[in-house]
Amino acid sequence: MKKWRLPDEVGVIGIILVVAIVFSLMSPTFRTTANLQILLLNGAVIGFLALGQTFVLLTGGIDLSTGSNLCLTGMLAAIVMYNGAPWWIAALVAIAAGVAVGVFNGVIVHYAKLPPFIVTFSTFGIAASIPKIMTGAQSVSVKDPFFAVIGRGSILGVPMPVVLLAIAFITFTFILRRTPLGVHIYSVGGNAETSRLSGISIPRVTITVYAMSGLCAAFGGLITTSRLMVGYPVAGSGNELFYSIASAVVGGVSLFGGIGTIPGALLGSILIATVSNGMNVVRVESYWQPLVIGVIILGGVILDTYRRQVSLSALLSKRAPGLRSPNAKPPNEPAATPALQ
Repeated sequence: MKKWRLPDEVGVIGIILVVAIVFSLMSPTFRTTANLQILLLNGAVIGFLALGQTFVLLTGGIDLSTGSNLCLTGMLAAIVMYNGAPWWIAALVAIAAGVAVGVFNGVIVHYAKLPPFIVTFSTFGIAASIPKIMTGAQSVSVKDPFFAVIGRGSILGVPMPVVLLAIAFITFTFILRRTPLGVHIYSVGGNAETSRLSGISIPRVTITVYAMSGLCAAFGGLITTSRLMVGYPVAGSGNELFYSIASAVVGGVSLFGGIGTIPGALLGSILIATVSNGMNVVRVESYWQPLVIGVIILGGVILDTYRRQVSLSALLSKRAPGLRSPNAKPPNEPAATPALQ
């Protein structure tokens, strides 16, 4: 009979509840409807970035360009509308640009055989500079009122960003759990060489996961620009990158690849959004937030490393008695006599 155990995400849910209760006791403002609305809207952007980061982390990579990609796509949407195009054309341009940045990252990572950290850090600088160069570092106002629906609209009282995030959550969960692509992503993250030998296309998987991260960053850029109805050339230069990584790691996604889920990443983003919102409500200075998020990332990495060590020990302990390493000495074989010098 298979032993039943609680899902890994239960621990994150418990932490979210504890954090929410603590902030509610510290400030009545935290539990107001207006603040919950702000938390959900900010959390939607963090959630999109975390979901995109999850795809990359599952293959053992990392995407440091998410914040800059958010800025680039949001600014492109504003510029396209400023030049007379309808909002939906601007949205498509932004999405295409976000995916293009992701594809660029994936191609360079795979074919140039460069570390993802270096590639995406370079793209971080490139994507951050393009909007400033295009506009002279000036903001661009959005005049099309229909564009506001993306960030300010709602369906049955549910904010549109939350609706879009829910659709992405369902879609991405299905992809990872029910499609061959999902199996290949986990396989590449677990052992890329074995995956290659088994016939999995490593280039296709690598490029796809970075493209997914770019797609999610584009939605984050659209939501941010739509909420403000202004394209800012410095948007995404704050804590967005830290939030995306922290959300995924806290949600159980391994930085070493092959372990993690979309529900876990989403819960991690809710936790990070709750911590950030709560610190704002209780008037903690903004420069403390990177410290807190950094501690959360460090704690998540330590737990992830410990979990991997425990899993490896458990796997080795379950090996059949007859199995041994090639260099192990048989039980009845005498020790070798040292050679005389």
